[in-house]
Amino acid sequence: MQPSSNSKSSAAGAADSQYPHKRRYRRIRIAKPARVRPSEPRDDHFEDFPVSVNASKDGIYFTSRCKGYYKGMRVFVTFPFSSHYDPTNCEYVAEVVRIEDLPSGKSGVAVHLKLTMNYSSTTPTGIVTRS
Repeated sequence: MQPSSNSKSSAAGAADSQYPHKRRYRRIRIAKPARVRPSEPRDDHFEDFPVSVNASKDGIYFTSRCKGYYKGMRVFVTFPFSSHYDPTNCEYVAEVVRIEDLPSGKSGVAVHLKLTMNYSSTTPTGIVTRS
């Protein structure tokens, strides 16, 4: 007897099989605010405040109306983001690995988290940890 499948699980399976060699960690659906901005001086400055669609230990996928993203772009990502003055914010250096045009006029943006910038008071200034 064949196991039954629904369109949601088959769509998720298709997405996972499309990128099997790149995903090391399972993604979870999580809608949390983020703050994204370019890290390279050559890129036009912008500050985007998207909400995540899903995330894993080393990546975040979000939708945005901002058209400044491109594949390979280095960005600073604060995730989750609550306010500019929250000492619990965790900022990452990340790279845009995928951009999808969505029917809503938005873009789906996938970023790979490369480094964690630790600004907590318990760690000496300038310490950077790899994620």
